[in-house]
Amino acid sequence: MKILFRLLFFLAFIIVLASVIAYARGYRLDLEERSVKSTGIISATSNPKAAKIYINGQLKGVTDTNLTLPPDNYLVEIKKDGYTGWSKKINLKGELVINVDPILFPVNPSLSPLTNLGIIKAVPTEDGDKIVIIAADAIYLFDAGKKTLPFFPPLNKIVNLSLLPNTFDFTNAKVIFSPDQKQAIFEFASSDDLPVGVLTKAGALAKSKASYLLSLQEDNLNPLDVTLSKDTLIEAWQKEKTKNFNKILETFPKDFDKIASDSFNIISFSPNETKVLYQAKNNVELPLMIKPIMIVTNQTSEERSIKKGKTYVYDRKEDKNFLITNNQLSIINNQIKWYFDSRHFVVEEDKKISIVDYDDTNKQTVYSGPFESSFFNPTSDGKVIVLINLNSQVNELPDLYLVGIR
Repeated sequence: MKILFRLLFFLAFIIVLASVIAYARGYRLDLEERSVKSTGIISATSNPKAAKIYINGQLKGVTDTNLTLPPDNYLVEIKKDGYTGWSKKINLKGELVINVDPILFPVNPSLSPLTNLGIIKAVPTEDGDKIVIIAADAIYLFDAGKKTLPFFPPLNKIVNLSLLPNTFDFTNAKVIFSPDQKQAIFEFASSDDLPVGVLTKAGALAKSKASYLLSLQEDNLNPLDVTLSKDTLIEAWQKEKTKNFNKILETFPKDFDKIASDSFNIISFSPNETKVLYQAKNNVELPLMIKPIMIVTNQTSEERSIKKGKTYVYDRKEDKNFLITNNQLSIINNQIKWYFDSRHFVVEEDKKISIVDYDDTNKQTVYSGPFESSFFNPTSDGKVIVLINLNSQVNELPDLYLVGIR
């Protein structure tokens, strides 16, 4: 009797365990057809939370929610009042979990002033949050990542403009950053209204062009003129930047590393260095790097037949390669930048700023108010900095403003 009881208990345990495993893998009992069917799960989260989930136009709940559905093609939409919407077509298969985790942006972003200098030119550093500012009296370094209590975050002075010839046209200054972002070469050209060769207030002859090597970490009391050695210095910096790029490429699959070195112009890596935006120099076929193919990946159609002159983004984690088609103008004008989460691009075009998924889908306009179209810069906490002159009748020059989109 005891043996029979133990056998029944063990059998029941096996049945329950098998049922739990089957349920976890997405199998459900269909009472109408009296059968067990495989299902899939759409795990929907969002930022901000409590956004509505629509499946094929029908409201199914709010984020964060797991939706168990039969295998099929679905249009998934995430919406929240006061925020931009998000949508994507999903091919759901049995026993699989598809994660959906969009960022929604407020349709009415806030504006906060960051400076009150009157800015002639602003140039963001290549590593993100720092911005070189040329104002009427000096050149400053603005650290957008530094959290401070005052209304206007402190600026670190780089150099007084009084130490430079007053013939320079600072609006067209060119700034080239060192690989470690601790120095920069500032290239200035003389303004047209003052002929080359005249004596300046500083007692020096005006030059048609001059370049200065300045530290970005301190006040440069004696600006170093590197006009004659500029090209040599830039060439050395470029070699160092290429080495840094190659180190990052070494973390990518070997086949991609070799093809990239031979056939791609690297535009930029994502902040987490798992994706790369590049332009093709040659026609080349991109082979599969991860075998067997991953089952659950981004379902946007990819492109592995690389065409010369086209721009792509490659994701090394999923071995996916996407053609960038909607933002060619922004790429040409260097007005496309990675968002802090490495999942989106920030683009400026048609006098508006948008955020688009890295696979070139779901473009969301986040700011279309006034701003100087020559400058914008995403921050490490998900906001965007722009140049704006909100009172042009009083102020001749714009200032930095923070667009609060998160």
